[in-house]
Amino acid sequence: MKKAQAGDLAMLTTESGKQFIFPLEAGADFQCHQGVVSHNELIGQPWGSEVRTHLGHRLSFLEPSLRDILLLIKRRSQIVFPKDIGYILLRLSAGPGRTMLEAGTGSGALTTAFAWSVGPTGRVYSYDRREDMQDLARSNLARVGLLDRVEFKLGEVEDGFAHRDVDAVFLDLPAPHLYLAQVRRALKNGGVFGAILPTTNQVSELVKAMQGDGFIDIDTCEILLRFYKNVPERLRPTDRMVAHTGYLVFGRPLLERTAES
Repeated sequence: MKKAQAGDLAMLTTESGKQFIFPLEAGADFQCHQGVVSHNELIGQPWGSEVRTHLGHRLSFLEPSLRDILLLIKRRSQIVFPKDIGYILLRLSAGPGRTMLEAGTGSGALTTAFAWSVGPTGRVYSYDRREDMQDLARSNLARVGLLDRVEFKLGEVEDGFAHRDVDAVFLDLPAPHLYLAQVRRALKNGGVFGAILPTTNQVSELVKAMQGDGFIDIDTCEILLRFYKNVPERLRPTDRMVAHTGYLVFGRPLLERTAES
């Protein structure tokens, strides 16, 4: 049975569903409106246990999932939604030991997902023109213990990327079609490129540019997510759904032909 250790990321959930995520630290205390729980009481407890605050309120003690972390991230801008992040990770083959480059750090939701996926042997390179957004992303990553997997770069994408031979590049920018040359120089041979865009005219510009620049395996899609009310006797969809949040475009650049070839 797996038990919590000092340094682990933990989550406490109230009976009303409010969630709190924090690293376990010997001698520290967790405090919320329902009372206090000592971290020493949590360290050594099996995940999935029920604990009580000093006021007697019951809390569920859980190991947070990536989805939990992303939904509770501090933000100043619209984050990439978890439903989209899941497919992005799959399409870019994000995994242990991989190198992922992104431009458009924002609040760091996708950065966090990349860092989670590449593991301690992988690396994430995150570019943005705004230092304040990268400071927020650093804070979010540090809070969940993933900061050491990410290298931040401040600057303009048109100036190019300092990194080469990365496994994948993802752009969360208004005009990614303008930066395909920079993408090519950063990607390894056969690497994967992706982008997220809010409107169809932006997608059209990007797809046209990719086709003209020798990209293959081009996909455009959007992810729709519908939840159901979990009442077995009256199972039906909830009244609202997470519908359009952005268009995803992916592709791979072929090697550019030389005059001799």
